[in-house]
Amino acid sequence: MAASFFPLPDTDWDATRAFWAGAERGELVIPRCGGCAVYQWYPAPACKACGGKQFSWTAVSGRGRLFSWAVVRHGFLKPFAKKVPYVTGLVTLEEAPAVRLVTNLVDCEADGLQVDMPVRVVFRPLVFPDTERQVMAPMFTPASEPVAGKERNARDV
Repeated sequence: MAASFFPLPDTDWDATRAFWAGAERGELVIPRCGGCAVYQWYPAPACKACGGKQFSWTAVSGRGRLFSWAVVRHGFLKPFAKKVPYVTGLVTLEEAPAVRLVTNLVDCEADGLQVDMPVRVVFRPLVFPDTERQVMAPMFTPASEPVAGKERNARDV
């Protein structure tokens, strides 16, 4: 099988290796500053809040709120042609409302989505018919219950 060009995430890149390793385990992990405890996404060399340079990858609950979304109806790259339509969105995390993750929304119809609705993380493989590998990725789906609580393992949400 000949692999097509498709830019799957680089799971070995130092800046995001822990994120992809967490996803493979079924955990959503986000960098948290050791100086001020602020969560930060996208990973950066220094904290945007305090300038600190020490971060720990911290498991979060996987609960959040839908900030915005769009329905993709045209696949600009050939591998996406068989995937459309699909829904992409911005999700804010319960523990870190200032963090917004760009993600796919799954197991839902776009007509049923609402701004600020509760969502929860699920892990699905990013794979395309003519690629030879897959990457587990956090995606979000509507939550059946309100966002609250302190659960830390995304598998338990």
